[in-house]
Order: sequence, then C-alpha cells, then structure tokens
Amino acid sequence: MLSSAAWNFLFLSLHRHRTRHVAVMLMAVVIVTLLCSVMFLASAIRRDVSHTLNQQADIIVQKVRGGKAVDLPVDWAQDFGTIAGVNSAVPRVFGRYFHTQNAQYFTVVGIDPFDNQASENLQTLMDGLDLKKFLAGNNMIVGRGVQEFLENHHYNGKYDFISPDQQRLELTVFDTFPTDSYLFTNDMVVMDIDLARQVLGIAEDQATDIVLHVPNELEGDSIMVKLIQQHFDIRVIQKKEIATAFDNLFNYKGGVFLLLYLIVLSTFVLILYQRHSMITGPDRRQIGILRAVGWGIGDVISLKVWENAVVAGTAFVVGILLSYFYVFFLGAPGLIAVFLGNGNLPVNFTLSRGIDFGLISLLFLFYMVPFIASVLIPVWRVAITEPVEAMK
Repeated sequence: MLSSAAWNFLFLSLHRHRTRHVAVMLMAVVIVTLLCSVMFLASAIRRDVSHTLNQQADIIVQKVRGGKAVDLPVDWAQDFGTIAGVNSAVPRVFGRYFHTQNAQYFTVVGIDPFDNQASENLQTLMDGLDLKKFLAGNNMIVGRGVQEFLENHHYNGKYDFISPDQQRLELTVFDTFPTDSYLFTNDMVVMDIDLARQVLGIAEDQATDIVLHVPNELEGDSIMVKLIQQHFDIRVIQKKEIATAFDNLFNYKGGVFLLLYLIVLSTFVLILYQRHSMITGPDRRQIGILRAVGWGIGDVISLKVWENAVVAGTAFVVGILLSYFYVFFLGAPGLIAVFLGNGNLPVNFTLSRGIDFGLISLLFLFYMVPFIASVLIPVWRVAITEPVEAMK
C-alpha cells in the first residue's frame, strides 16, 4: 500500500502525463462501453423474454405437412384434453396479415372468450381492460408499431382488413398495448377469435395450433409421447424448448461480440505493452531518481501499477455509466437491430432495467488484469536498472 507521500506523487504523475493518460482512457472507455452495452442489452431482453415465456402454454401442438405447420382440426383439442396430466387444451388462431403496399405485416392474434388463461393474461397486460366490451364489437388492441403505422397512413383509429376471399372487414382500435410490452406486442393486433378467422381465412372448424396447460412439468415428456401416438403428423413443442432456443440465440449473438471484444482487448493490451516497453528518457530518469532517494523496486512497480489502475478504473466506471445510459435511456439505437432485427415495423420500447453485478465483476477482472499486466514487465525492467544507468 502506498504512503501518503506516494499518493501525492501518484496524483502529480497523473497530472503531469494527463495527455497520455486521457488518450489511453478514451480507448478503454470505448471498449468497455461497447461490451457492456451488449451485455446490458442481451441481459435485459433475456429477462423480458423469460418473463413472457413463464406466462405461455406448457405444450404447443402443431400439425405438419411437408415440413410446414398447417391448420389443424379444432376437435383435436377435446381428444388432447382427455390425456392424463393435461389440465386444459385450447385451440388458438393467429397468423400474419400482410399490408402489401408497404411490404409490412401485422401479427393477428385471436382471443377466445372461453380461454380463461389467455383472457387473464390479456387483462393482466392491459390493466383496466373491459374484456366483454372489447369482444362485443369489431374491435382490436394494437401494439405501438401498428398504432404508429395507422397514424402515419391516416387510418384514423380504424383499419380495413381484406380477407383471402376478398371480403372487407373494418376494425376499430380499442386500445394500445402498454410501453413495457412493446418487445413482444409491437406488431401485434389482438381481436376476437372469430374475427381473426375471417381476417386470416381460417375455417371455423380449424385452428392454427392447440396449446396444452400441464400443471406438473415432469409429465411433459410422457404427454408428448401420448400426443405423437394419437397423431403422427404433429410437432410438439414444450416451453423449455422455446426457452432453450432463445438462450442459444442470445448466447450466440453475445458470444460473437465477446469474441470481438477479446480480439480488440488483446490488441489494446499489446499497444499498452509496446508503449510501456518504449519508456522515454524523462520516465526512466524519474524512476532512477526514485530509486536513488531510497525507493525499492517494489515501491516503483507499485506506484506505476496504481497509476495505471486509476486510469483503467476511471475508464471502466465511465464506460459502465455510458453503456447503461445508451441501453436503458436511449434504447440502444443501432445495436437493438442486431438482436431483434428490423425487417418489419420499427420497434420502440423500454427495456426492463437491471444490472448483473456478477457479470460486471467478471468483466472487470477480464479487463483490469490484462491492463495492469501490460505495465508490470516494462516497468520492472527499468526498475531493476541501476539508478545511475537509469538517469543517464
């Protein structure tokens, strides 16, 4: 630990070499900001996705033909509901409605008033929603992206859907989804299930898929086997498989950025090592004078380590603050498209805020250790030099 005199000398040295330290600090701030922005964004999206998946059905059954999901009979839901361990089996209707003029689409979702879980989830998401009034007429609840699309194209709170059989169906915007759900509801249009069938051209005795609610997660695999025994042309998807797929996706994209970060950090460390290996005459004379007045080799190394630790630590804190502001206040413009894509309606939402301090600590170690290690060997080489030789 440095003495009070050494601390004074440390800050004098920082002030004397402020131009050089500021240049290094700016490079370090950029590196930390980029990586932390990716970490914050991936972590926030993963939290939001996990929260949404917890409210989804335990098992999804789709009919497959030629490798593609097709509509299935509604009557299958009654058969699936008799399987031991299945609490309920409910058919769902959803799909994409394309607005051909702008080459964009809405995700149309039908709500069955007899599907208690779907109705409860919608009422939980839309606080104060009068579900009976909503389902009584030709109404729809839209995401923020759809709302902005309608306003920009002067639809004035209404939109005329054209069904596959060329029938026109006018729906009124009943409400808009709240801000904290824009990640999933941005391009979504929710309406009564019968209206959704008309918009998407799905017959009354058909459904897009069937969702099963299974109270006991341990019975999921055995229920999947029983479902396949009843119908060979189906695809059974469990909730845990969806969660795993999302984790793999975010881990892959985050891993790509981590690999790039390691490459950039390695290059940065080599630059620092090269810079300290070429210690200039004034720096050598400074170390020689310190050795001549009684400083030991360990004291000199400790001074230089602390000097660079102050620079690295300041850059790390500034980078964390900048990345937090960039992700959670600005919405990570540009970077958000890497994780969510930008092929449809623009996404404008607020991420749930939070910091994983364990991950921050791990990042601090991976950042600080190479930063400090790049200083040790060059400084040690000068510190072990005889004071007279160092001051020449």
